[in-house]
Amino acid sequence: MSSRISRRRALTTALVAGSAVGTGAAQSASAARPAAKPAAPGRRPGRQPLRVATYNASLNRGTLGQLARDLATGEDAQIRAVAEVIQINNPDVLLVNEFDATPTGREIDLFRHNYLEVSQNGRTPVHYPYAFTAPVNTGVPTGLDLTGDGTTTGPDDAHGFGLFPGQYGMAIFSRYPILTDQVRTFQKLLWSSMPGNLMPTDYYPEEAASVLRLSSKSHWDVPVRVGSVVLHVLAAHPTPPAFDGPEDRNGRRNHDEIRLWADYVSPGRDGQWIVDDAGRRGGLHPSERFVILGDYNSDPVDGDSWPGAIQQLLQHPRIQDPMPTSAGAVEAARLQGGENAEHEGDPRYDTADFQDVPGPGNLRVDYVLPSRNLQVTGSGVFWPATGQPGSELTGTFPFPTSDHRLVRVDLEIAGS
Repeated sequence: MSSRISRRRALTTALVAGSAVGTGAAQSASAARPAAKPAAPGRRPGRQPLRVATYNASLNRGTLGQLARDLATGEDAQIRAVAEVIQINNPDVLLVNEFDATPTGREIDLFRHNYLEVSQNGRTPVHYPYAFTAPVNTGVPTGLDLTGDGTTTGPDDAHGFGLFPGQYGMAIFSRYPILTDQVRTFQKLLWSSMPGNLMPTDYYPEEAASVLRLSSKSHWDVPVRVGSVVLHVLAAHPTPPAFDGPEDRNGRRNHDEIRLWADYVSPGRDGQWIVDDAGRRGGLHPSERFVILGDYNSDPVDGDSWPGAIQQLLQHPRIQDPMPTSAGAVEAARLQGGENAEHEGDPRYDTADFQDVPGPGNLRVDYVLPSRNLQVTGSGVFWPATGQPGSELTGTFPFPTSDHRLVRVDLEIAGS
């Protein structure tokens, strides 16, 4: 759910491999660390610290090209605040959800050059020589009447909800080389191709099984080379399990979008049904290192998710959950009340500040989940308590940045 515009709209994005130069650093009481990686006392030789983060930054707009216009000025207040959050947390690899991009990829460079590489409120600029984005399904027409309202051109009739192709896209920024020739995307994978899927075939028209795609945006496997190690960045943004009816089509789809990654990282036959957009079949080899990133719109305890949706990842034998926390989330749940008072989950794990009355209240929906063959050294959710440095960048509605918070995990990569 977006602070500026409802998530239920759309824009277009395209494949980009960026080229800028430099490294950067940021300083804050809650998240500061040096961008350069000098050999720290006590750090084992041959190991590289790496900060990985996900941020649904609500960099979406209501019309095609509007984000590019806002990025071109260098003065948009919301984008400057988003850039400051990134500068404070200073990740090495960052997934941004809800980033509108046109096929030229111009927005990638505008964001880097006009915001990230410019000091925001005295913070140290950050530099990402590498970036990646690719087409998503939002606003891409199916040609079918998926809602039964007699039309085939509504935003709910697209492969992912959207008024036009590509809004709520994704972008990955990295200080380390992205192996673009090895990227796998799963934008066009059919929902019906998943064995035992939850697609409500009695709700959709008969033709939907042969047309409707699984991913509401896309799923990407983006390999990043960190020294001698390849880290697979598995990025996605499943649909919210809401905005539907008793058929629960979005709840069902959210579950199956999450399941795609669970099957993809499972050894053996579980991933053999998966076929990428280039026609390559199968999942990730069991020896590979990976980290699952994104806004998965699913809380393990509260909210409207299909039962067990996010547990498919949190309880997966190849995945570890660092369970990042923040003091600000605890404070917000207490002060805002409403649905938060009825939640069963611990509010310190919340990553998003949603409507409290009538709900769903604040939830944990944003995740950084490394594979078990990676060493986790720290984690956090950027949600400072009132009066703490950076708290002015979160706040309540109207949000200065986004209704989501940046989530980060620190890793130590062996063999770098």
